[in-house]
Amino acid sequence: MFKSLREKLGGITKKLSTTIEEETADDNALPEAIQQAEADQPAVTTPPETAEVQKTPFTKKVSTLLRDREVYIKEKSIEEPLFELQMILLENDVAYPTAEAIIETMKEELTGNTRRVGSSVEELVTESLRAALLQVLGVGFSLTDYIKTHEKPVKVLFTGVNGVGKTTTIAKIAHYLQAQGYSVVIGSGDTYRAGANQQMLTHAERIGVKVIQHQEGGDPSAVLFDTVGYAKAHNIDVVLADTAGRFHNRTNLMKQLEKMRRVMEPDIIAYVDEAIAGNDAVVRAEEFNNAVGADAIVLTKADMDPKGGAAISIAHTIGKPVMFLGVGQGYDDVIPFDSEAIVADLLDGA
Repeated sequence: MFKSLREKLGGITKKLSTTIEEETADDNALPEAIQQAEADQPAVTTPPETAEVQKTPFTKKVSTLLRDREVYIKEKSIEEPLFELQMILLENDVAYPTAEAIIETMKEELTGNTRRVGSSVEELVTESLRAALLQVLGVGFSLTDYIKTHEKPVKVLFTGVNGVGKTTTIAKIAHYLQAQGYSVVIGSGDTYRAGANQQMLTHAERIGVKVIQHQEGGDPSAVLFDTVGYAKAHNIDVVLADTAGRFHNRTNLMKQLEKMRRVMEPDIIAYVDEAIAGNDAVVRAEEFNNAVGADAIVLTKADMDPKGGAAISIAHTIGKPVMFLGVGQGYDDVIPFDSEAIVADLLDGA
């Protein structure tokens, strides 16, 4: 996952470290105090056999000065490599505001910072980048934590554009929740797409989940109303509601989605899009959030995305956390979003 970005981040952290080392080389020279101590040191004739064990006042003073020596990292020494890092982020579909935020955070972390002579510059740079990435990624949205602390049934309404794998993703999340010990019912609210009801029914039968459906072409709001009613009557923990894919500029479809929201009264609106859509996913998420609202993001096909721009940008850009990543074709191939694990994969695996 995110192979291209991982490789390029590994290269740029090494380059940034080398640049800082070279730019601060003069600052690492022996300070005047050490040179003066050497000048003041009287000549001492030491037998060869005792030279390695005898410590003179000069060597003691040098040892103390070197131990306490620190150098400052100047802005000039990181300007060029940070610009190159920004270009790498943009080329890997990281949204411009997010790339800017990462660079500014690193600049603040590194500029004027002190490091002890002999400490690892590469480690300092890597940890600075790690902190910047974690800041823009956020902490994610834990659906299981939400379910534990809220009244049942917890109702989740899934929205998104056509063809991003929303229906399959709902089945994966239902399977995941069952594995966590929760009961689930699915509302098949995509009543317009030919075959959508059968597709959802097939998924539901495979994973052993009840699905509520109406006839094709029926009112999706009625489907979701009945699904919530079923969940309450049967003490179901979670309602997962599918909707037809739509674009934010289709006024009639967005009004229909607004009606579904009013009827269902979801606890969580989850916007679903493809990780491989890059900046398009970020823009569409923002548009859906403005039109009908969004509480969390689900990104499908993250395993097919070598860049990672959408996963890195989306939470920072629209201010909504990522909840799940789809990482394969199987029902087990959905994982809760873990920003620390993603950053570790990008940096420690580089």
